[in-house]
Amino acid sequence: MGTKQIWSKGFSSDSADLVEAVVPFMGESITDGTLATFLKKPGDRVEVDEPIAQIETDKVTIDVASPEAGVIKEFVAKEGDTVEPGTKVAIISKSGEAAHVAPSEKIPEKAAPKPSEKKEEVKQTPKPEVAAEKPKKSTAAASTPKQTASEPQLPPKDRERRVSCLPCQVPMTRLRKRVATRLKDSQNTFALLTTFNEVDMTNLMKLRSEYKDAFYEKHGVKLGLMSGFIKAAVSALQHQPVVNAVIDGDDIIYRDYVDISIAVGTPKGLVVPVIRNADRMNFADIEKEINTLAKKANDGTISIDEMAGGSFTISNGGVYGSLLSTPIINPPQSAILGMHSIVSRPMVVGGNVLPRPMMYVALTYDHRLIDGREAVFFLRRIKDVVEDPRRLLLDV
Repeated sequence: MGTKQIWSKGFSSDSADLVEAVVPFMGESITDGTLATFLKKPGDRVEVDEPIAQIETDKVTIDVASPEAGVIKEFVAKEGDTVEPGTKVAIISKSGEAAHVAPSEKIPEKAAPKPSEKKEEVKQTPKPEVAAEKPKKSTAAASTPKQTASEPQLPPKDRERRVSCLPCQVPMTRLRKRVATRLKDSQNTFALLTTFNEVDMTNLMKLRSEYKDAFYEKHGVKLGLMSGFIKAAVSALQHQPVVNAVIDGDDIIYRDYVDISIAVGTPKGLVVPVIRNADRMNFADIEKEINTLAKKANDGTISIDEMAGGSFTISNGGVYGSLLSTPIINPPQSAILGMHSIVSRPMVVGGNVLPRPMMYVALTYDHRLIDGREAVFFLRRIKDVVEDPRRLLLDV
């Protein structure tokens, strides 16, 4: 952490008024990144530690922060450049004298069109000929602010871009390259095999429904279904330790801890934050950690340390409506659990056909290490615990 603070503060230049914003330390396993975008422009006022640019790496997006309060004088790097820790990105004037002109020029440009447009509209309304043409202009003008100002209008614009640019070619982001490489390495290295089962969600959903209000009142976090599956996975890993193990050359490493990775889909790609020591957590601890990590992942503020390691992964494709899938192992782990959507289906219960909320679950495992017997027992344990959470209390 000490190294990170030194990098992020930048270096002082020869002039006492000017300071340089530099690329911060990005992690032990990351040597460089791509300058993805500038969050500010020359002439903009910035505060201490305010982000001015973003660096995209193989794993996370890192902010370049301003070391001092002042005005951005100039950028010394360009978007798309490959940068390393310590690379100069911007020069900031603490007094702000060098960039006073830019803001003063922008203010009249923004302010002037607004009154002039209003005056033109008032003058044109009495004229009958112009009034006939005006609805076309007003509709066009009305449509453009909606697309630029409101986020819900972005998907139609994206569809228009895709149609207008086809065929087109765009470069892959660093994160997408990293995901592609790791998943292909997983296919090439592991002897992937998937086993399936189905889970009756009645009791877990009933438990959640009965205690969700009291749970939220006491712990300040909502009770979800994921915590139940994580607790079930911990129990299954303890019953089948080989699933929590990994091959290392000619050896097998049996881990004495349970770190559960949770696959999270973000706008920039798939990230897998880790819930550490999940075997020592209760339902509330797990839900709080899930919320914290998911928020950081979606905001792009998750750190590399929060994604490192992990001994087992859970992926919930059900949030997107997936009914069944065969997830791919996240190296260097040996198995991954796939959750899916809950669908009401007719099931035979006590000799009667009743509607039940059912979920298909899938376990993809490395068959070099894990035999089918252990894999089936593992998935069966998850099924048993989810269908009867009381097993967790009695440890049976």
